Amino acid sequence: MSKTNTSAADFRLLDTFWREPVERTVLPNGLTVLLKPDHSAPVASVQVWVKTGSIHEGALLGAGLSHYLEHLLFKGTAKRAGREISTTVQAHGGYINAYTTFDRTVYYIDLPAEHVAVAVDLLADMVLHSSLPADEVAREKDVILREIDMGRDDPDQRLGETLFDTAFRQHPFRYPIIGYKEIFSSVSRDDLVAYYQARYVPNNLVVVVAGAIDSASTMAAITKHFGATPRQRLAPVLLTEEPPQLASRALHRFEEVELTRSGLAWHIPGIAHADAPLLDLVSVMLGGGDSSVLWQEVREKAGLVHAIDTHSWTPAGMGLFYISYTCDAGKREAATAAIEKLLARYAVRGFTPAQLKKAIRQLVVGEINSRKTMSGQASRLGSAEVVVGDVGFTKTYFERLRAATNADFKRVLKTYLVPARQTAVSLNPLATAGQTTTAKKAKPAAVEFDEIKLPNGVRLLLQHEPHLPNIHLRLLCLGGAHYEKPGKRGASSLLATMLTKDTRKRSAAEVAHFIEEVGGSFFPFSGNNSLGLAAEVLPTDLDRALALLEEAVFSPTFKASTFKTECEAQIADLKQDADDVVTLGRKLARKKFFGTYPLGVEPGGEIEGLRALTPTDLAALWKTLFVSDNIVLAVAGDFDRRTLVPKLKKMLGRVPRGKLALPSIKFEKPAEVGDFVEVQPREQAVVFQAFPGPGLCSPDFYVGEVADELFSGMSSRLFERVREEKGLAYFVRSSRVSGLDTGMFSFYAGTSPKSYAEVLVEFDAEIARVQAGQITADELSRCQTRLKAARRMSLQTNSSRAMQAGLNVLCGLPINDWQNYGGYIDAVTIEAITGFAQKYFKRELRTQLVVRP
Repeated sequence: MSKTNTSAADFRLLDTFWREPVERTVLPNGLTVLLKPDHSAPVASVQVWVKTGSIHEGALLGAGLSHYLEHLLFKGTAKRAGREISTTVQAHGGYINAYTTFDRTVYYIDLPAEHVAVAVDLLADMVLHSSLPADEVAREKDVILREIDMGRDDPDQRLGETLFDTAFRQHPFRYPIIGYKEIFSSVSRDDLVAYYQARYVPNNLVVVVAGAIDSASTMAAITKHFGATPRQRLAPVLLTEEPPQLASRALHRFEEVELTRSGLAWHIPGIAHADAPLLDLVSVMLGGGDSSVLWQEVREKAGLVHAIDTHSWTPAGMGLFYISYTCDAGKREAATAAIEKLLARYAVRGFTPAQLKKAIRQLVVGEINSRKTMSGQASRLGSAEVVVGDVGFTKTYFERLRAATNADFKRVLKTYLVPARQTAVSLNPLATAGQTTTAKKAKPAAVEFDEIKLPNGVRLLLQHEPHLPNIHLRLLCLGGAHYEKPGKRGASSLLATMLTKDTRKRSAAEVAHFIEEVGGSFFPFSGNNSLGLAAEVLPTDLDRALALLEEAVFSPTFKASTFKTECEAQIADLKQDADDVVTLGRKLARKKFFGTYPLGVEPGGEIEGLRALTPTDLAALWKTLFVSDNIVLAVAGDFDRRTLVPKLKKMLGRVPRGKLALPSIKFEKPAEVGDFVEVQPREQAVVFQAFPGPGLCSPDFYVGEVADELFSGMSSRLFERVREEKGLAYFVRSSRVSGLDTGMFSFYAGTSPKSYAEVLVEFDAEIARVQAGQITADELSRCQTRLKAARRMSLQTNSSRAMQAGLNVLCGLPINDWQNYGGYIDAVTIEAITGFAQKYFKRELRTQLVVRP
């Protein structure tokens, strides 16, 4: 096969990105600065990348120092108390967070662009001048111990740690980022201070800012706050090299889980190696989407797995090629054999031109999608600078892809993905232990959608936004549990999935191939009150997306074999949920609160209800929902209105006329009031308190928005008290389940078995405080600022704007109601929140649940 010149047009789509200016500066103290002005949205992302992670912890490898330090940098500096950091961010409408991985620690603030200097000041103070207070060091240790216990309760995390510990024998990748509990427990403040002083130095930092910024003033702020700290000695960290793997390895664990999770992995070179882009392409061709080789052969045809995908993980130095899948316990060995057979086949024959073209399109679209938000753009730059050492690496990466040939793919398969160097791991149900198995500068984003109401009642919403070569189409309708039959919950979610599968014109595999070969996506969504389909493509592929959308809604076949496969996959998801203690507890609390009311079951349904469904049930449900007054199509992105609108009118004009009968059932009061305990064989405890709450159309909805923000986030009084001051929980916050006319407002926390009672006392105390009106004006102002900024930042992508506009119309709200969002939020007063708490948070209407060992 010749080089990929057939994809030249795809590569040209990226040329504009290579021309976008990125200003790279190194200050005298060694600090690297990357600035990327982009005025397409009035927001910015300020990120500090510290070139240190869990593999750089030297004599304390396995202690989790990097992650521990990440937590503590939020706890105060010489001039700021810890709470002042989070409250300042919130007061400026920002969002602050951080993460730690093997080779870096990243701190970032996303916020309105006019406050970039504030973010620079805060991050510089945190990263360079943290005080690491002794009391916070002790308190945060307890929090992280809870986090470690949470990881032990997460089967996917346990499998991931098993994989790395088995695949790596010498390299520090084998140690978990969070550390081992026993080693972490012995870490002292002196250990942290020594590590902090050695690694958090200007010449080991990269500051990245992307957004609607003025470069000169932003650089001045960075120089002021980061430039005054002198360059420090930075000793190199010697990483133990991983010796070549000379034989296959396997570790299969048997535990209290519902479903088998398994993976196959091979060592591969790091991101800077010439073969890394080739391995990424191979990964996409093998497991990138529903039309990929493994999905079609192992899932669809052989029926051996519920889900399967591939990952080509290439940090610096070396990485892993990983194939992960979930399956019934008795099918693991057969699934593994089928995967190995396919790898051997493609190592000999290679891939087809169509498979290669599709994979290249997917990678190109992925690159475009990574630039939708300012945070995404900053992350791409930071990764190129820190991991690769070349801010222009992405262009080089795609140039390597452009030159790839089929001979290259066969070579890398034969070189790396061979049986003798394979690592196999799995996590299996305990009952199966010992058993054998059988077979240019953009203009600011437009805010408003235009609405066209067709003669039959279908609503068409249009927003032209040419900033990126991207177009998103989202078809929505009211649906969910209110329209499902009792005993058959989960039908809406399964219906949405089935609509993306077989039609009278194409099989499910052909549908997946048709969209994925151009790098597009075609996917279902469903929630408490709605369901639908979405397609996202490059503008040149709009007709392809329209064809799939039209076939999906007008001629679905609900093929029996596909129905069986997707139903079992949805059931498998529910089984995985049962393995996670937080999800399990959330579902139990919701069920106890709502009882038989439709919102008592999450959109995914219940196993018994799904097993009771038939394809006929789904066809009948779609016939009920697919009526003109219940259909909205929202389109956002780069399109030609003159050519698109006639096509959409022609297609949507075929929707049958009709109105959807609204559900008559009303929610009166919680089904089970009182205190309940659920005993589970887990490490941690999770507590829930659920109360009645307003629905989406309730006059109290926006008061509930502010109340939810008041009780959540790192600057909330509840978080400060429970997590920061007392160290009782790793996470604590509020949450909501919102129907159209009713809802549930809940509080929950992950804690230890010995601390859950005290957490519940703190819940009660915080509720009482708010009911007494003891909210400060500053608290309210921060919540309002944060909510308005979050809404502003949520408008960055075509998909989120289309979704919001469509939901507004379905709920009977103005199409561009977000323009009023700030006014709604600003209208909420302390008295309104006090009244809200008094009205809804009544003990006699409370459902309390403790899930504990």
